[in-house]
Amino acid sequence: MNVEEVKGEFQELVDKIKDSSILVIVEGKKDRAALNKIGISNIIELSKKPLYRIVEEVSGSNKECIILTDLDKKGKELYGKLNSDLQKHGVKINNSLRNFLFKNTKIRQIEGITLEIF
Repeated sequence: MNVEEVKGEFQELVDKIKDSSILVIVEGKKDRAALNKIGISNIIELSKKPLYRIVEEVSGSNKECIILTDLDKKGKELYGKLNSDLQKHGVKINNSLRNFLFKNTKIRQIEGITLEIF
C-alpha cells in the first residue's frame, strides 16, 4: 500500500467509528485527547475506574467496542485482560483500527494518533 492508500483507509476507519456509536476504550487522558482531535468522542478511560467496573459498564450497554491500548507491556496486558473479560460478557471486540495502526504506521502509543501520522 502506498501512503495515499494508507491515509484513505485510516480515514475510512475513523469515519466508521465516528458514524457509529461504538465505544472506544483507551488508557488515559492523552489518548482521549488524541482521539477527540480526530473526531472520535465515544471514549472511556481506563485510568478512572477498576477494570471490572469498566467491563460491567461496557457489557451492560454495548454489544461492540474497540480497545486501543498502547503496544508497551502494560498496554498489551490491559488489552488481553479486557479482550478476554469483555468477550466473556458477550461484547464483540472490533480490532480493525488497532490492527491497522500497528501494522501500517509507526504508532505504538495511542496519544500519538493524528490525521497527519503518515
